[in-house]
Amino acid sequence: MQPLADKIRPKNISEMSGHEKLLGGGGIISELLKSTVQTGFFPSLILWGPPGVGKTTLARIIATETNRKFYEFSAVNTSVKTIEKELEDNGKTTSPNLWSQDSSLKKKSGAPVVFIDEIHRFNKAQQDALLPMVEQGKIIFMGATTENPSFEVIAPLLSRCRVVIMDQLSEEDLEKIVERALEDIGKKLEKDARKFLIQSSNGDARTCINVLEIAFHLQPGNEITFDDIKKALQKSQLTFDLQGEEFYNTISALHKSIRGSDPDAALYWLARMLEAGQDPTYIARRLIRLASEDIGLKDPQALVIAVAAFQACERIGMPECNLALAEAVVYFAKSPKSNELYIAYGKAADDAVKYGNLPVPLHIRNAPTKLMKDVGYGKNYNYYHSPEGKKLPDIEYFPDKLRGTKYLR
Repeated sequence: MQPLADKIRPKNISEMSGHEKLLGGGGIISELLKSTVQTGFFPSLILWGPPGVGKTTLARIIATETNRKFYEFSAVNTSVKTIEKELEDNGKTTSPNLWSQDSSLKKKSGAPVVFIDEIHRFNKAQQDALLPMVEQGKIIFMGATTENPSFEVIAPLLSRCRVVIMDQLSEEDLEKIVERALEDIGKKLEKDARKFLIQSSNGDARTCINVLEIAFHLQPGNEITFDDIKKALQKSQLTFDLQGEEFYNTISALHKSIRGSDPDAALYWLARMLEAGQDPTYIARRLIRLASEDIGLKDPQALVIAVAAFQACERIGMPECNLALAEAVVYFAKSPKSNELYIAYGKAADDAVKYGNLPVPLHIRNAPTKLMKDVGYGKNYNYYHSPEGKKLPDIEYFPDKLRGTKYLR
């Protein structure tokens, strides 16, 4: 049986939901499709966006509307050799080497579209192997990725492609998709069930339709209920890549919400990470750094709390340690902030690198032997403890070249 998501997949641009900036009037894809009728030109593309926004669908539509042969692969289980053989077997070249200069891959309909899903999973050598075909125009390459192409696609391939950003689908976009699906299956959907389905799908059309299809088979009657959707979904789908760009975006959002003294937003980003399965000790380590970097001497207790939260995560783990992290996050967000230590250390580190191994002043050198004492090590050292924590003005602890330097305000 054909899956519902594939059955209602858009066949042309007008059927696609969302991406108005790309597909609407004046959008780059719309304009390219118009011009290719006269010029025959269509560029290679990197389609970058979260799961379920229509990257594969768009590639198929482009191939159809430009009247080109379409080859679809996944980088998860495909090699460059497999792609080469597939194209050769379909009679697109008479050359024994698909990548050679004399390959007659182009036909009257133009170069074929070669679509590779999850292109970020190809290593550097595999991506390098695609370059000749893309550069010579033997194929129109389309790669789909959920990861930032700047990090995951090699620069030579990236420079030969146009990066097209496909944003997460809105609830209104998913509403239209659900309507199409309901028309196909011939059932109604309760209002609360519809809202729950759309919100739980997190902008992912594939998740939305797959859950609806399962609920359809769970419900023998004419109307799919909230409980049907809940059973089909099992739990809210938190899409959070524990290694990819979204991981760094989310931890950045947590850090900056704390720095900006917004405890409510900080709690939200913490929950986003923990509920999606992020290692709590990683978050705790970041909080230790944050306590010194963004709060510092304004509240030295912050560092103690951060270390305590880390120990709680190590000892009891999730889900019990979630409140220990929440306590630390809220405490930090409400604490007075100062980056004085962060800036001061940066200046000190710059001087250490800039001036190299400046000699330690003799009077503060260690003198464990008689010879060292005889040559002046430790001579006239003032063994002094200030009750107020203030330095005596006539004693210098810096190397001569940095005498009188101030890093702290």
